This record gives sequence, C-alpha cells and structure tokens, in this order.
Amino acid sequence: MPRAHVEEYLSELALLADTAGADVLASIIQERRLPDPASYIGKGKVDELVGFIHDERVDIVIVDDDLSPVQARNLERAFDCKVIDRTGLILQIFAIRAQSARAKMQVELAQLEYMLPRLSGQWTHLSKQKGGIGTKGPGETQIETDRRLVRNRISWLKKRLKEVSLQHDTQTRGRRSIPGVALVGYTNAGKSTLMNALCPEADAFAENRLFATLDTKTRRLELKINKLVLLSDTVGFIRKLPHKLVESFRSTLDEVLQADFLLHVIDVSHPGFEEQMQVVRQTLKEIGVEHENIIEVFNKIDALEDPAVLRELRMRFPEAVFISAARGINLSALKDAVSDHLARDFRERKIRTHVSNYKLIGYIYDHAEVIEKHYLDEEVDLTFRVHKKLLKHVDALVNATEHTEYAAGDF
Repeated sequence: MPRAHVEEYLSELALLADTAGADVLASIIQERRLPDPASYIGKGKVDELVGFIHDERVDIVIVDDDLSPVQARNLERAFDCKVIDRTGLILQIFAIRAQSARAKMQVELAQLEYMLPRLSGQWTHLSKQKGGIGTKGPGETQIETDRRLVRNRISWLKKRLKEVSLQHDTQTRGRRSIPGVALVGYTNAGKSTLMNALCPEADAFAENRLFATLDTKTRRLELKINKLVLLSDTVGFIRKLPHKLVESFRSTLDEVLQADFLLHVIDVSHPGFEEQMQVVRQTLKEIGVEHENIIEVFNKIDALEDPAVLRELRMRFPEAVFISAARGINLSALKDAVSDHLARDFRERKIRTHVSNYKLIGYIYDHAEVIEKHYLDEEVDLTFRVHKKLLKHVDALVNATEHTEYAAGDF
C-alpha cells in the first residue's frame, strides 16, 4: 500500500481518537510484510515504543487494524497501558454518541459480541472457581460464568431490538406509501448539514466530527411534484466499519432499505473521496441495498481552491449534483434533481366523482399533484399526478364510492 494512503488512514484514526476524547501525541508507521502473530508489530518495535510510552506517560495505544485477543493482551503487558484496535475505538465512539434507547441497545449488542471472544484477557479473576445456585454447576470457572452472562445479555438484546423494530414499523407504517429519500455517505461528509439546509425545521445535529449522527431522523422535504416527500438522515459509513456494528444497526438502516432512492453525499474536498465512495457502495451492498436509484451529491465545493478540479469532476460525473450545504450553494439544482428522479415513479390519472366525496378529493389534494379540475353539475373531473405507491389506495377509495365513474389506466 502506498505510504500516502497509510498516512491518510492514520489521519482518519487520529480524528476517530479525537472524537472519542483522546489527545493524540504521535502517529507511528511500521513497514513490514505481515503482522506479527504475537504482538502485531513485532518485538523490536515493541521495545522501541516502550520507552516513548513511559516518557510521555501514554494512557492508551490505538492500532489502526483489528487485533487478536492474544496480540492485544501481549501489547498491554509490554506497554503497561490500555491497547485498543480500530473496531474497539469505533464501538467506543458509538457508545458515547448513542442517544436513543434503540441506538444504545444496538451499540451494547455490538460491544458484547466484540467482547465475547476477548473475555479471557479482560480480568485477573478468571482462574477462580465458582459454584452454587444459578451457575452451570460446581466447578464452573469465572470465565465460563462471564461468557454465559454475556451470551444471555446478547440474547435478551436481540429479542428486545426485534420488539423495538416491530414498534417502529407500526409507528411508521403510514410512511410506507409516501416517497422516501435517504441521505447516505461517508462519516463527516455533511449529511446532517445538508438535511438542515433542505429542511430548516429538521434541527439535525451537525458537527465537524466523525459519527455526529447515529439515530435516523426523518423530515418532510417540500418539492414541486409532491407535498409529502420524506428525507431521512442516517448514520455515516467508514472504512473497516465493524461487521457486528453493521449487523446491529441494520434495523436503524431500514430507512435506507425502504427509500425510493438515495442521495449519496460525498465530501469532494477530501483527498480520498473516491475511496470513500467505494466504501459507501460496499457497505450498502452488505446491508442489501443494490438498486441503481442513487444521486451522487458532491458536497463542500466551496473548499476546492482550484476551479479546474471542479470542471474535471463535472465531466467525470455528469449525472452528479455539486453543492455546498453549509453555504447553500446549488441546493435548488439538487431539489430539481430529486424531483426529476421521483417524477419517474409518478403516474397521471383522471377520475370523476361527486363533489361531496370529500374523503377521496381530500386524499388526492393531500397526496397528489392536481393538474386539472372541471366541474360538471354536481360532479368534478380531476386529473392528477400520484406516486405509484399510492395507486392502490386511490383505487380503493374510488371503488368504495358508489357515485364514481373511474377512468382506469395511465395517461
């Protein structure tokens, strides 16, 4: 791997550490063909770092990779301080950032599943024997007890999360018939800032730190073709996002799975934005999102110093939209792009109904775009454009009306 990429990855790790509340003293790169099975970095590097860690009174060492339980334990013994890997750090950040009960449970589940194979290196009491009521039986070791307790907690969390997901599905069932747009992207790409810019009432938490948003927020976006388009802000993705974390947050990403299309927000000012784009695409694939209804939104164009870079990107990505969410640049073009994409899923219909059929007429005015209206004595002809998701409901309302003549078919 080129050294420039390694340095970029270490810069990202430093941002993660800062997000978790750590003060970064130094970043160190070691070049070797394969990780050392016992200590990851090898005995020579371990000995070299021991002095630095002691002199600088280092509290924690963070490794930009996943460590085996043995590697983490050996490094902690050598350094005499806490050692965590990239996954452990990301889990810690999620634990700090989680606000809702659902997010807290999802993070705890991921932490416990991460911790389970590492229990043998966590406590000094593992050699003690334990017996009595409530344990497996006389002679059960403490490590077995701990593992059993963790497994029980994991089972309870999975069951509880299923119940919470069912409650969430019930509460949001009415939204399923309304067009949905989800914001996705690499962490810190500006999704929450964009949501606040498009939906001023959203009040989405936006901060120049990684993983500022964990809980999905959904707000109404006003567009010319429909009054009820729902825009959802979701958790950001990142390189080497822990698999267990993706699994536990799968229910939170329901808004992405059910969206009619996605806005892929990209920090165009980041030197590695193309790799970040690939990370997002791969993560979407992992959670089962493979449809092609995606608008690429290149954000932070105001941070590009060379106009030629922007011109080149426009040529390379002709279907993309280039904006600055923070400064409100080109947001109208983004709204037009969203409208154009949604228009593909709209159908034009015409009905004739009695003027007293307030339920049907009201529903059409609330959920569709009325194009023409003509009165004939006590009846009214309505020509309207409606999202294909709502056609069944419109048909049901029409069929339930005794004095309705219905012109079936699309125009």
